[in-house]
Amino acid sequence: MSIVSEQPVSVGSAFGQAKGSLYTPEQRARRDATVWTLVQGILAPLQFLVFLVSVVLVVRYLLSGVGYEAATWSIVIKTAVLLTIMVTGAIWEKVVFGRYLFAPSFFWEDVVSFAVIALHLLYILALWFDLLDPIQLMIVALVAYAAYVLNAAQFLWKLRQARLQSEGAA
Repeated sequence: MSIVSEQPVSVGSAFGQAKGSLYTPEQRARRDATVWTLVQGILAPLQFLVFLVSVVLVVRYLLSGVGYEAATWSIVIKTAVLLTIMVTGAIWEKVVFGRYLFAPSFFWEDVVSFAVIALHLLYILALWFDLLDPIQLMIVALVAYAAYVLNAAQFLWKLRQARLQSEGAA
């Protein structure tokens, strides 16, 4: 089973969609009807909350040398939530767009999501195999978090576009 459809990726325009439109009417209906939209709506703020707590713990450790274990566990939890939202997001894309990843409307968000995942997994591997010292691990985590902030901004922008599109259609 392939994670992407056999259709070619047309970056910037979706199949059968008007230029500048995120969803066809059929895709919008599928988006609104699927439970995966609710799941994403719950996981996204949860992930952001975990991120905020983790940033505080990581920065606290870097500034004071206190709380390494708490910071480490927070990064592991953030990574688990990230992977969960990525899997459920891929299912959401399959339901709405007919492909697990790289639907044209969310192509660049998915690209950046993979970079975010790679950075988080780099942290996990470096931690697991003791490849970096604690300060270096925290720096990797902060770089992963910076990429996450960029990715979250991308998705918030798309949410705003979808809201504006829905208002325009009404």
